[in-house]
This record gives sequence, structure tokens and C-alpha cells, in this order.
Amino acid sequence: MSRILIPDAQFPDDYALEREAAAPCELQVARAKGPDDLPPADWAAADALVVYHRMTYGADIAARCPNVRLLCRVGVGVDNVDVAAWTARGAAVCNVPDYGTDEVADHAVAMLLALARGLFAFQGRLAGGRRSDFVPLPVPDHVRRLSGARLLLLGLGPIAVATARRAQAFGIDVAAWAPRMKGGMEKALGIRRVHDLASALGEADMVSLHLALTDETRNLIDAGAIAAMRPGALLVNTARGGLVDLDALTAALQEGRLGGAALDVFPVEPPDPAHPLIAAVRDGADWARGRVVLSPHAAWASPEAMADMRRGAILTARRFLLDGVLGNAVATP
Repeated sequence: MSRILIPDAQFPDDYALEREAAAPCELQVARAKGPDDLPPADWAAADALVVYHRMTYGADIAARCPNVRLLCRVGVGVDNVDVAAWTARGAAVCNVPDYGTDEVADHAVAMLLALARGLFAFQGRLAGGRRSDFVPLPVPDHVRRLSGARLLLLGLGPIAVATARRAQAFGIDVAAWAPRMKGGMEKALGIRRVHDLASALGEADMVSLHLALTDETRNLIDAGAIAAMRPGALLVNTARGGLVDLDALTAALQEGRLGGAALDVFPVEPPDPAHPLIAAVRDGADWARGRVVLSPHAAWASPEAMADMRRGAILTARRFLLDGVLGNAVATP
């Protein structure tokens, strides 16, 4: 009987959902924090791994798994997997790319709306409890009309497309840039395709990130990119924290160069509570009040998306082991 191993399970339940999806394969669930927390026999007996992010899956673990033919990451990112090491020893590396698409798009647009309509700035006024604050004036300088505003999407994958459709419902003009965007799709979506990133940043009222983190995209939004952005622009990142230079973003917000920023992801997670941006939000610094929206890598989260993610990873392994069908492959041997 084929055996699927979850080495670093993170949910506190009994994994009944996964056991049902895996049948008739045998499923072993462990809660290891390091490779040595599992007996060598458990690694050796596995035909497929379904992994979370508590461990780094490098060549050392690959060497312990002579029978593993597939490793599936429960989620989209494979940052904690040495893809080359696994494919070199004959295992395919897969992920779950299609859970939470609607949730992340909803979250990105919600963050954008919160900034553009000044929700937290106005809430902050009411929190003071003074009757004189129950007025909309002066309107915060980052508040704007959405209809006719220009949104630049960096990336045009499924989440970016879902974000574009939501934004268009508000009358927002949407453009997209991506390092390797296939032509033609943007026409069907009514999206303008742009090729020069610096020029596109200078024209956009709002920028939303939807790219994978690679050597090419790491710190894509750095001091130079921010300098190219339209003064007062809004920035939203629900993709990968490493796309944004957090120090450069903080400086731009402090200087009033940007109108606001909303982040669901951070270069280091959880972020350092002493970082000036995090501290400013916590302490209510004037330059951050109402202009910075933060959430803890929660854009994807809903009970439905969580179930899709967990079930999807197991089904990817099961189909491969039983039927030889390789789905959602990131890399193959």
C-alpha cells in the first residue's frame, strides 16, 4: 500500500479530512519540528511527502527518503523546499496553487478600499470621543475617488485576474505588468498591458502586488521603484513579503512620499515588532495613523480555503501514487 507522510502537521485536529482524501493510501501524520524528530524508518517508508513550512526540506531530508516520488507543499510557496535537491533524486515537487484565490483577491481589494476611502483614518477620529471629530473634514490626503483611478497590477496570475475583475466593478482602470506575461490574456480581461515598469509606476494611483518571490522579483519595490511611483500612490501587497524593501517603504511613508500602504505579508514572518513600521502602527505614530493597514498573512484565510488547501495537497499525492497523474507540478525530475 502506498504511504503518504505529513512530517510537520500544523493543525491541532486529527486530520480526518486528509485521511478520507488519501484513502486507500496509508497516511501518517507527524508533528516534527526537525528531521531528527522522526525515526529514519518513517522517512524511508514514505512514497510521498505532504509538507508544511515548519522545516526546510533540503538535500539532507531528501537523502532520508529513498522511496519518495513526490513532495507536495501545502500552500503555494515552495521557499522552504530545495527543489533542485528533490528533483535530482527523482522526486517531483508540487504545490497547491488554486486555493484561496477569491479570498486573496477580496483581501487585496478590501485593503485598497480601506486606504482609498480612509476607513481607519476616520475610525481613528471617532476613537478620540470628541463630538468635534464627527465631521469628514479635513479629508485625509490619501482618500480618493475610485472611479477613474488607475490600478497597476504587478503580475497577472489567477489572483491578479480576480483582483482586476473586482477593481473594474468600481470603475477602476486596470493595467498589468509582469516579467514574463503571456500576450493576449489582458485583451480578454479589458486590462492594459504595460512593458516599462518605471513608467507604469509613475502613472498608477494604486499598485497591487501579485508576483511569486524569485531572484528576479526580490525587493522589486525598493527605494528606486518607490521614487518612480506617483506621489501619494497607494501600495498593497498580498503576495510575498520579500517583494518589498520594508525599510524603503517605511522611509517613503515617513516622508509622505506615498499616500499609504497595506501589507499582508512581510520579508520575515512574523515581522520584528521593533521594526519602525510595525512600531509606528502599534504606537499610533502620526505618519502611519490611518495610512498603514497590516494583517498577519491572513489574506487567504477562510474555513473553505483552508479545507481546499489541505484536501488539495493530499489529492495531488494520491492521484500520483495511484494513477500516475502529476498535477500542480512546480518541478519534475
